[in-house]
Formats: sequence, C-alpha cells, structure tokens
Amino acid sequence: MFNRDRWSEILEALSSNWFRTVLTAFGVLWGIFILVILLAAGKGLENGVKSDFGNIATNTMFMWTQTISKPYKGLPKGRRFTYRTADVQAIWDNVPNLRFVSPRNQLGGFGGSNNVVRGLNTGAYNVYGDYPEIIEQQPMDITSGRFINYGDIDEKRKVAIIGEGVKTGLYDPAEDPLGTYIKINGVNFVVVGTYKKKSQGGDSEEDQKEIYVPFTAFSQAFNRGDRVGWMAITAEDGSSITVLKEQIFDVMKQRHTIHPDDDRAIGNFDLYEQYSRIERLFFALNIIAYFVGTLVLLSGIIGISNIMLIVVKERTKEIGIRRAIGATPWSIRGQVLLESMVLTIVSGMVGISLGALVIFGINKILEANGPVDMFSNPSVDISVVVSALIILVVSGLLAGFIPAQNAIKVKPVDALRTE
Repeated sequence: MFNRDRWSEILEALSSNWFRTVLTAFGVLWGIFILVILLAAGKGLENGVKSDFGNIATNTMFMWTQTISKPYKGLPKGRRFTYRTADVQAIWDNVPNLRFVSPRNQLGGFGGSNNVVRGLNTGAYNVYGDYPEIIEQQPMDITSGRFINYGDIDEKRKVAIIGEGVKTGLYDPAEDPLGTYIKINGVNFVVVGTYKKKSQGGDSEEDQKEIYVPFTAFSQAFNRGDRVGWMAITAEDGSSITVLKEQIFDVMKQRHTIHPDDDRAIGNFDLYEQYSRIERLFFALNIIAYFVGTLVLLSGIIGISNIMLIVVKERTKEIGIRRAIGATPWSIRGQVLLESMVLTIVSGMVGISLGALVIFGINKILEANGPVDMFSNPSVDISVVVSALIILVVSGLLAGFIPAQNAIKVKPVDALRTE
C-alpha cells in the first residue's frame, strides 16, 4: 500500500488543484492552531496565578482567634480568648496526619506598628516570633547566614533574620548586616541571616520587609508569656487540611469553653481550599479550550470530507477504469482514505508548528520585558501534541470514510460512460 507509485499518485491528486487543497487544509490547520494556543494561554494563566503562592506549602491553614458569638456554660458571648502554647501540644495529641503545627506571634501589621532601629536609621517592619519549621511552610531563600534553629529556641537567643528590604532600609549598600545589632521595640537582637522570598500575595516588596526571631525569645522580650497570636498548621502529604481543620477547631473549642456550633469564634484561612479552587478553575478552562478547539477542528474535518467527495466525483472515470482492470474495493477505499489522512495530518502538523512558534515568541517577549501579572511561561505539554496526532489520524480516517464508501460504489460500466 505504501509504495512510491501510491505516494506519487497522492501528491498528484492533492496538487492538481492546489488552491482548493490549501483552503481545505487551512480549516484543520486553524483548528489545531486554536487548540494549541488556547491550551498554552490557559497554562500561562495558571502558572501566573499559582506563582503568587510561591513555594508555600499549599496544604496549610492559618488559624487565629475571634470574638465568641454564642454563650456557653454560663459564659457570655462577645468575649475574646487567646491561644496558649499548650494548645499546640493538644493539637498534636488529638489530630492525626499533621506535618507542622507552628505557633506564631507578631509585631506590626494587624498587631500595630513597631519601630526597628539600627544606629541612626529607623524603620517600621513586621516582626515574627517563629519556630524553625516556618521556613518549610513559607519557604524563603537564605541569602546570607542562617535561619532560626532549635538551639535558638531552647536558649531563647535574641537573634534575627532580616529581609532584603530591611537590609536596604537600615544598612548602607556595601555594609554586611551579619553580626550587627538591631533594636526591636527597645530590645537588642543580633542579625544572623538575611533572606529573600517570592511574593505570595502580590506585593513582593513588602514580603522582603519582615524580620524573623525565635518564638521563645519573642515571648520573653515582649512579655507575651505563653500566649500565641496565631498558628500555621500543615497536613501531611496525602491528607487534606480542609478535612482535618474541623477536628482542630473541635479541640480548640473544648479547651477554651466555646459552643460547638460557634463557627465565628475561630478565624482561619485555608490555603489548600483556595488552591483547590484554582486547580478546579483551570481544569474547567482546559475543558473549554478542548471543546472550542475540537469544534473548530471538526469544521475543518467536515471541509476535508466535502472536498474529498468532490474529488471522488471528479475522478469517477478514473475509478471506473481501475475497477475494470482489476482494482479491488479495498484498494480504492485505501487510496481515498490515505489521501484524506495525508491532507489532514500535514495541515494539522503545520498548525501545531505555527502554534509552537507563537508560544516561543510570547515566551521570548516575556523574558525580554519581564513577567506579566497573572501570566507566566505559556506552554503545551508533550502529551497534548501526542493527543493531537492521534486526533489527526482519527479525523483523517473519518473525513475520508464517506468519500471512500462512495468511491467503491462506482460501477465500472457506469463510470466509463461518465463524461
């Protein structure tokens, strides 16, 4: 079937009316091109949105206290409560499949402004009292020195890790901050590290203007005792923090005498739930892209099928002669199907190639001009290309099936009478 004479015949048939062939092939080319571009645009948008999460552990929940809204066991509504360090151990003891439970305290931000002084320079920055695990939950790049360790926690060392924005605000450009002291609300801390992290909320500059100190030193220096401002809780891989958080809330409600149905007493931000919503959104967008691209491709396939019907009609006499000299029905059918597949696959591959060139050009522009908000690195997975090839083969067969069936119905005597 795949011999030199057969391919010469196919090329001659397709090139006999090249303008018609090009217009017909354009429908398939355009369908595949649209499909590739839509999928790449969706991927670029997905990459841009997900980049706002940085490398943050997405299976994480942040939990804080709010005003109690229901009276319970003789206690009135409207009261406030505070987490304690013992609550952290209670969560570990009662809730399974947790990876990290990090108590946190904060100065600045929603806790009020604070002054950080270094020599004659002064700045207002967020200061966090944390455990070493927080770098796993909110990853950052340590640009010099080190991060908090358990030696700092156990010995309540007054050490600080400062962001690059803090370094810029308090130090001269050529000055090394390691080993120097900064004064946070009147208390001296020695700088042991600097960090830089990617934005997780759309404000990269503010993310660099933060200071991290050991939780125990923070509590001692600023008279927090055993109080905990809020917690960052991460579930193990394979478990959902969205499922586990209800157990965590139940433990906290029991420990702080809160009504079991009081859903307003404990505030939380479920990062896993938000991330899952984004994934579902982009899954739906991919489905839409496939749907639209397939419809456009289908219109091109219908065009090829119509043209092949015309080609079969034009070649009625030729088909009749071939049948008269002994050509089998399968030989005639195979010829028409092969011509249809060649036209479909070639035009489809050209469409994929053009789509790849456009994607390459867009990425070059993004590299030259910097990233665009909520859009980054548009691309198409290799599996999409393989799927497109399969679609093209099947489409070529479908496009040529009806014309091929019409071709084998031609009777040699009738065909020879055709002018």
